[in-house]
Amino acid sequence: MIKYMFGLSILFAISISSCKQETAPQESTYINKELPTIGIIIFDAVITNEILAPLDVFSKHTAKGEKLFNVVFLAAEQRAYKTEEGLRMLPDFTFDNTPDLDVLVIPSSYESAKQYKDPQLVGFVNQQYDQVDYVATHCAGAFTLAASGKVDNKEMVTYITGGQRLKEEFPALDVQDDGVISVAHDGKVFSSNGSLVSYLGSLDLLEALTDPAHRKYVEGSLYLDRLSASN
Repeated sequence: MIKYMFGLSILFAISISSCKQETAPQESTYINKELPTIGIIIFDAVITNEILAPLDVFSKHTAKGEKLFNVVFLAAEQRAYKTEEGLRMLPDFTFDNTPDLDVLVIPSSYESAKQYKDPQLVGFVNQQYDQVDYVATHCAGAFTLAASGKVDNKEMVTYITGGQRLKEEFPALDVQDDGVISVAHDGKVFSSNGSLVSYLGSLDLLEALTDPAHRKYVEGSLYLDRLSASN
């Protein structure tokens, strides 16, 4: 009986250890330290296009089959998040154990005030801004970056019809005309209108990180020429 109970104890300990490994991913599992790392923030009701576009663009290999970037999802907590469109996702890392990033991507939701008035999220963006080479925002993600206080006087664009609100909330920004400008680039900051335009913003950033030839290759891999072709 003692041997039986001892055996159960060992199995229980192994089971608990395995569960911990699954719910708390280690950096070595996801990160090739020789490659730049793209971190994409997720949260409840995030707009799916704005996280899938950078994932799609930056995870594409080169024409020779070489991987260029680590692409990871980041969140405040290690739990499941549901996008606006119903996709359930788990983050690779939390804000507390985020690896060194080269690029931070800030998407949005249809209730953007929940993000740019969230002190934990804005504090994380503030911290990361000084460490990364580039920050990309999509749609109302511009509000979250602006709330960090790091981009005063920067040229930025937000969702279509959102420019006036962005200027009222953050008058120090150089807000671009969202009726004309799809993607704005000012120093280390890229911003886009969001939704499917997130692909364009991600491709512009990809070109800055690589070269025009690779951008063209990725555009071809995504069949973007088919979308623009007339039938």
